[in-house]
Amino acid sequence: MQNFPWLTVIGAVPLVGAVVVALLPRGLAGRAKQVALAVSLVPLVLTIAMALRFEAGGPQFQFTEHHRWIPQFGVSYAVGVDGIALVLVALAVVLTPVCILAAWHDVPEVGRREQNYFALFLVLETMMVGVFAATDVFLFYVFFEAMLIPVYFLIGSFGGAQRQYAAVKFLLYSLAGGLVMLVGVIALYFAGPGGADGFLLSKLTGLDMGVGAERLMFLAFFFAFAVKAPMFPVHTWLPDAAAEAPAPVSVLLVGVLDKVGTFGMIRFCLPLFPDASRWATPVVIVLALVSIIYGALLAIGQTDLLRLIAYTSVSHFGFIVLGIFAMTSPGQSGSTLYMVNHGFSTAALFLVAAMLIRRRGSRRIPDYGGWQRVTPLIAGVFLLAGMSSLALPGLSSFVSEFLVLVGTFSRYPAAGVVATVGIILAALYILLMYQRMMTGPRPETVTGTRDLGAREAWVVAPLIVAIIGLGVFPKLVLDVVDPAVKKTMTQVGVTDPAPRVAPAAEGTSK
Repeated sequence: MQNFPWLTVIGAVPLVGAVVVALLPRGLAGRAKQVALAVSLVPLVLTIAMALRFEAGGPQFQFTEHHRWIPQFGVSYAVGVDGIALVLVALAVVLTPVCILAAWHDVPEVGRREQNYFALFLVLETMMVGVFAATDVFLFYVFFEAMLIPVYFLIGSFGGAQRQYAAVKFLLYSLAGGLVMLVGVIALYFAGPGGADGFLLSKLTGLDMGVGAERLMFLAFFFAFAVKAPMFPVHTWLPDAAAEAPAPVSVLLVGVLDKVGTFGMIRFCLPLFPDASRWATPVVIVLALVSIIYGALLAIGQTDLLRLIAYTSVSHFGFIVLGIFAMTSPGQSGSTLYMVNHGFSTAALFLVAAMLIRRRGSRRIPDYGGWQRVTPLIAGVFLLAGMSSLALPGLSSFVSEFLVLVGTFSRYPAAGVVATVGIILAALYILLMYQRMMTGPRPETVTGTRDLGAREAWVVAPLIVAIIGLGVFPKLVLDVVDPAVKKTMTQVGVTDPAPRVAPAAEGTSK
């Protein structure tokens, strides 16, 4: 199995499955979602098998494949994963079957429309695997842009009342970022050695490209990643897209696709443009702090449940970017772990919110109240997801947020203090939301509303396991990502700050 093309197969299976689902004959159209779910489980099994073969202390990129694709332009089909990419591929292949199961009744009519809906999920899974696995800059850009197509149709064709507006806004923002990045990609190629493999990440790392050129290319890449992340002030597409998309689509959009932005900062901005990254760090940290506070404040003021969850993600992405640009090992390890943990906690929030909306028929928080007496199991899962989102100790987000703050305090204490305010605000927006929706007297108008069903239990069960499991045993992820983080730190040319307090000499008393 040493030469088995793991990443290619993991990416190709859902794409082939999408074609099968879309072309099912009329007599089998009712089986579209079952086929899609079965297909989505294959990449999950393959990724688990691949992950068991990953050597944390081995080469930086493993399971590599390299084939010349368009040699005249230096483009290769080159894929491979380090620890950071591996955990994000795993996040994508875990959430995809969860979302397909959650989307079971999103399209009421059986037929071509339902087939297309589930086929688009599988196409999107292929793009997510490809974008995290690409080690050729141009190939990464292809996947980066291709992701827009299935998301646009999933929102624009299957979303809420304002779906067309939300889909077009998402597309325009993403295309603007992608076009700016394309300029940077082309400039990077001409700054490098060129040739048949001129876009390979390994050939473009460590170039001496001049101060001005490096800064401009950094800005081109960073702008695209900031839009995708999403960071203030280019975040405004997210609340509209997340609120109008079907909840399973919002999960993949916010839980996985937006991680491409922060992943790109680690994978491309820092190693390719180390001097420019250090130059831009003060401004990026300020933008990250603004995102943390601004997103939290807007979340507190929301009456729309889905928009509230979307704004919490703006705040969380501020923490992730802060950890990346703190330029410390704890900060970057915490940010990577945060990407994974945020994916699971936000998935639980969106999917449970969709269950409540389906029962109540409203997204407005004031229309609820007392629902823990109506659906106690759903309320319990909602509370668990909320506690994870505000980083309660023992749940997944706590360790990642703690590491980000430790890494930030060690180099930028003032920024760490400001970021800590975001934790207080997170407690406010989560607890106030739960209080308004779940506590109080039992509403009389919803008598007979059913609680968590069997299929819904299968949807939330993996998320609960991940939230609690990674809260208790984060070492599972940290051992995988730490070597990749150390390699990135070396490429950027930074080291962790020395301890501010010298350790006591051995044998001395306090």
